[in-house]
Amino acid sequence: MSAPHAARVSAVPHSRARLSRQLSSLGAERGGVLMVHASLRSLGAVDGGADSVVAALRDALGPGGTLVVPAFTPENSDTSPQYHARIRGLGDQEREAVRAAMPAFDPATTAAPSMGRLSEAVRRSPGSARSAHPQTSFAALGPLAGHVVADHQPDCHLGEDSPLARLHELRAQVLLLGTGFGSCTAFHLAEYRVPSPPRRTYRCVVRDGGKRRWWEYEDVALDDSDFTALGADFEREQGAPVRTAAVGSATARLFRFPAAVAFATRWLPAHRRGAVENRTAHPATRTAVT
Repeated sequence: MSAPHAARVSAVPHSRARLSRQLSSLGAERGGVLMVHASLRSLGAVDGGADSVVAALRDALGPGGTLVVPAFTPENSDTSPQYHARIRGLGDQEREAVRAAMPAFDPATTAAPSMGRLSEAVRRSPGSARSAHPQTSFAALGPLAGHVVADHQPDCHLGEDSPLARLHELRAQVLLLGTGFGSCTAFHLAEYRVPSPPRRTYRCVVRDGGKRRWWEYEDVALDDSDFTALGADFEREQGAPVRTAAVGSATARLFRFPAAVAFATRWLPAHRRGAVENRTAHPATRTAVT
């Protein structure tokens, strides 16, 4: 199914009820598990703001449905693109002052500002659960929230010991709400499933026994620089795996998690062959996890 043009920006704020109807028409599965990446700016004005969007998503899923969002925190890492942008042009003492002021990750309280207003609204919602990874946590609401976020190992960003593997097992749906495939976290699980993926070192601030300390670990070298091209090929795949429609003022895309991972697992080795050194030296620019 080809992508429609985004709906015109409405002079009247979109209502929770209207968004819920549009999400249901798109194919959001009642009683299912849905991972969402959203740009609320693209969605347009909504009566009630981000909380109403969360409510509309939960209305579409019904009481048995589970809503999942990324709650990544690159702000506590000195190996992230965000950190390097922040210290650009600073002297040694100024850089050290920035590092000294970086807060340790606390799953109960640490905000995820780079993930957007929807993710923050889900994270702050009563009853939400959050995984414990200090850089790539996920927040969830619904009956399966605890199961999705459980046992997220601290040395596995987005692989088999992360919520992405649980979402794959549950045959979750993925919703790109006003965002492109460059934001599609599901593709990262495929990076762990290709033969001999490159690895790199990560470092972040954690809390250990009530004390703040730096922790260094090795994991797969994540790279979303080609996810837009990957998504375009996935969208063109025979059998129309991606459904598209207007939701609010945005274009929304909906697809199954396993379909995206299976396609990416085939696509990545063919399209990244010979680029391992560049990918290791120049890690992810948009995925805020390094």
